[in-house]
Amino acid sequence: MSKTLSECIIKGDQAGAVALVKEALAEGVDAKTILNDGLIAGMAVVGERFKKNEVYIPEVLIAARAMKTAMEVLAPKLAEAGVEPIGRAVIGTVQGDLHDIGKNLVVMMLKGAGFEVIDLGVDVKPDVFIDAIKTTSAQIVGLSALLTTTMPAMEVAIKAIKDAGLEVRTVVGGAPVTSGYAERIGADGYAADAASAVDVAKSLLSERVSRTA
Repeated sequence: MSKTLSECIIKGDQAGAVALVKEALAEGVDAKTILNDGLIAGMAVVGERFKKNEVYIPEVLIAARAMKTAMEVLAPKLAEAGVEPIGRAVIGTVQGDLHDIGKNLVVMMLKGAGFEVIDLGVDVKPDVFIDAIKTTSAQIVGLSALLTTTMPAMEVAIKAIKDAGLEVRTVVGGAPVTSGYAERIGADGYAADAASAVDVAKSLLSERVSRTA
């Protein structure tokens, strides 16, 4: 079942994914197993193919839609079983920037990897990031910018988050952003694309866990 469900996600077959989730639940398969071995495994393949330029944004969107539809069926069972997300991330496009395609892709990929994601949208002020972190106890914050003119807003937001004394890891990305710039403004991580953002977020999450253990 898991392999077939993963294939449905990879192909973006919404109806097939939903049918298989319902069938698996009816057969008594554990909800967490369906999530990890079926849905997340499928999105992981899509992410790897996206990184290698073997699939493109439309295919990722279709796969993400299939995952979302299947998750709507599975979510109540996960809640009943007390299954927690692997982490919680707040994400937004920084103040002054209204671009959201890249940010939306990151949101989808993070959700597909098992994160709970709080999407703050575009033109997000530093205090909105801070309020969201406090409210949700997020461990990861993603900041996106597509314009060179709005890149400085990343530095302002990261400084504000640090000044607020919040224990959270910051990840930046966007077309004009580089790893060097990320390091210069004090970000904890840099993601060149949506699939890489998942790897970076997982890495920072494990670092944070080991640090607080």
